[in-house]
Amino acid sequence: MRIGIIGGGFMGEAFLRGILRAEVASPAEIAVAEVVEARRTELTEHGVRVTDDPQSACIGADVVLLAVKPDVVSEVCESIAGAIGSDAVLVSIAAGVALSDIQRHSGHRASVRVMPNLPAAVGEGAAAYLLGDAVTADQRARVDQLLGGVAAAVVEVSDDDAVDLATALHGSGPAYVYLVIESMIDSAVRLGMKRPDAEALVLATVAGSARYAIESGQHPAALRNAVTSPGGTTAAALGELEAAGLRAAFDDAIEAAYGRAQDLREPE
Repeated sequence: MRIGIIGGGFMGEAFLRGILRAEVASPAEIAVAEVVEARRTELTEHGVRVTDDPQSACIGADVVLLAVKPDVVSEVCESIAGAIGSDAVLVSIAAGVALSDIQRHSGHRASVRVMPNLPAAVGEGAAAYLLGDAVTADQRARVDQLLGGVAAAVVEVSDDDAVDLATALHGSGPAYVYLVIESMIDSAVRLGMKRPDAEALVLATVAGSARYAIESGQHPAALRNAVTSPGGTTAAALGELEAAGLRAAFDDAIEAAYGRAQDLREPE
C-alpha cells in the first residue's frame, strides 16, 4: 500500500512509526511532506521519501494521511485537491475539523475523519473514525489496516458529534491519565518515597491495571471491588476520592472537552 503523509509532526511521525512497525507499508512505499526543514532531516532516518511539497507526496498514493494542525487544514486540502488520485482515500486526523469540511476543501468525497491519540506513537493508541459517503469497501479496508498499525482499539462512529465526543474521551484522555499518574507520584514523594521508586511503581500499576482490565473483560466496578476490602486501606482511599467529587470532576471535564471540540468546527 502506497501512503502519502502530509505533515511530519508528532502525530504524523507516530503514524509513520506504526505503519512501519506493523509492516502496513515499506519505507519505499511512503512519502512524507513536511514544511520544516529540520523535521525533514529527522524524518529521513525512517528511510522514507521526504519532501516539502504536499502534492508530490499525494501522487500515486492509495492513502493520503492529513496530519496537519486544524488551523491549516482548509489551506492544505485546497493545495492537494488536484493531486489526490480518484481511487485514493483521504484520511484526516485534525481535531475539530468536520468530515464535510475536509470533503469540501479537498474536493475528495472518499474521505475519512479519524481521532487517534498519543499512544499511537507506541502502537497502543485508540481511534474513532467516520467514513465519507463515497468510501468503497477496498478503501475502508485500507483505513482499517492503517489504523490497525497504531491503535489497539478502533471504533467506527456515525457522525461528527460522535467524533467530537471521542475526542473528549480518548483524544484528550491520555492527559487525564497522566494527571492521575503525576498526582499519585507527587503524593508518594510528599510522604517520603524516592521519586524514581514512586514513578516505577505508579507506571507499572497503571499499565498493569489497564492490561488486566482488557484481558479479564470484567466490569471496572467488579475489578475495583476485588481490590477493596471492607474497612481496608483501599476503602479509605476511595472514600476520600468520592468525597472530593472525583466522578463529577471527570464528568465535567469530558463534557467541557466535548463542548470545546464542537466549538472548533467551522460554522455550517
